[in-house]
Amino acid sequence: MSVFCAPLTVNAAEVTEQLHGSPYVKNSFQLREEGDQQVSLARRELQQGKLDSAVNLLLQALEIYHSTGDIKAQGLVYDLLGKNYVKLGRSKQAENAIRRRLAIARDLKDFRSQIFALNNVGTLLMQKGDVNPALQTFIEALNIARNIESLEGQGLSLSNLGLANFRLENHKQAIELYENALNFRRQARDYPGEANTLNHLGDAYLLVDNYQQTIATYGAALRIAKTIGDRSNELRAMDGLITAHSSVKRYDRAFELLERRLNIAKKLNNVREELKSFESYAKLYEQMGQYPTARNFYERAILLAKSLEDTREELLLLDKITRISKR
Repeated sequence: MSVFCAPLTVNAAEVTEQLHGSPYVKNSFQLREEGDQQVSLARRELQQGKLDSAVNLLLQALEIYHSTGDIKAQGLVYDLLGKNYVKLGRSKQAENAIRRRLAIARDLKDFRSQIFALNNVGTLLMQKGDVNPALQTFIEALNIARNIESLEGQGLSLSNLGLANFRLENHKQAIELYENALNFRRQARDYPGEANTLNHLGDAYLLVDNYQQTIATYGAALRIAKTIGDRSNELRAMDGLITAHSSVKRYDRAFELLERRLNIAKKLNNVREELKSFESYAKLYEQMGQYPTARNFYERAILLAKSLEDTREELLLLDKITRISKR
């Protein structure tokens, strides 16, 4: 649809107002600053694992950006909202936010953002169990990344293609895709991405019972994450190493890593990661047949779930206590 605009005529007073700034323009800037502040506060809440609080702040920021017509900022908020909703297990809201993010990227012809949005859509589809549609979404993202010669985008898309093949039990293909992804992530100097792919590769080696490669790969991810201060990938690498060591009954090493994991969570004041640490302790003791101690750690995890007002996690933990109580 074509839109025709008639020539505008302005008087001197209007020109002066435009030059010095109208109250409306000033108000728009103030609103933008307020929205940015809400996003900043939300990021801080995220670092502390307070996901519900972060979502509320992001929704406030989104309302502000809608009122100012800032489409680009809306896209960024939808991106953060989508990731948060995924962590909270709110798949319907997550899909809505992620698809809105993709739509905005397409409207703006922002190909780089389209790559990341498509990868987020694909990740969400996988979490819903729709692996084949996710695979096609990652391929679409990879094609865009190749067209604009985005090393970062190719690394991300190949890594997610590896994950999709891993879910389809094409383990050999998954490992090859992860290794290919690592080449692009290293060329792009995408160190968080490299650590992320190494963690995925560690998962693949763990599943095919390649203990030596599993330890080496998670170890590499841990070193990179620690160097760049990427706590998320650092904790993931630790989790992988804990699982790998406990699978061959190297419990001393597993407990040593778990103690470090808990200390990091406490240092970050991240209650959710503390909860995960207690749950990991419980699983280890359960694996060793020490059920009373396992129950104690599950109960400690439940207290943290209550403090986070995470009813879903609390019910899951109660179910685990019920299970071990029957032994």
